[in-house]
Amino acid sequence: MEGSIAPRRPWDARLARWMITPLIPTAIGPNVLTTARLLVGLAAVAAFAKSGYAYSNLAALLVVVSNVLDHTDGELARAAGKSSRFGHLYDLWSDALIHVLLFVGIGIGLRHGELGEWAILMGLVSGFAVTLIFWLRLRIETAVGKSGVKQPSWGGFEAEDVLYLLPLVTLADGLHRFLLLAAIGAPAFLIWVVFESLRLLPPKMQRS
Repeated sequence: MEGSIAPRRPWDARLARWMITPLIPTAIGPNVLTTARLLVGLAAVAAFAKSGYAYSNLAALLVVVSNVLDHTDGELARAAGKSSRFGHLYDLWSDALIHVLLFVGIGIGLRHGELGEWAILMGLVSGFAVTLIFWLRLRIETAVGKSGVKQPSWGGFEAEDVLYLLPLVTLADGLHRFLLLAAIGAPAFLIWVVFESLRLLPPKMQRS
């Protein structure tokens, strides 16, 4: 449409595009980057579960690296013409696994703090809610395409980019507050996604 303004690409997607440019003519495929993102994410989970101020800050930095890497596989797939159904699902489920385990790892690491054993339960509640959110969003994407799961964005930042603030949270020793908010916010967002699935999914998929 004449006079329309194209939506601004997220900043981390632009950074990822710059990072993968040298890889376009090489034999390195998107799945290699997905695997790298998965390994870095699992290292972050392990560091959170280890507990302690130093480990928490290391874990938060690894989360940032993992999130940036999460964009590189898709950028490389599009730029090099190497997109595949397997690669898309591998990326999606790696993303889901990391986000789920992230909260569980935080809960395990905080079990000796002021939240006590409740921290593990909060991590499990957050992780379970995130699992259902990813499952429902996958069903919505299958039914109506990526437009149905597009995240709200502001000035080049998406809703999930809040995880880039995690190093500030750990530096301020506020991880227990972050987990508490996640245990409330993740189930609340799940309720919204459930209503979205009821609105967008065909009746047959809602019953299956």
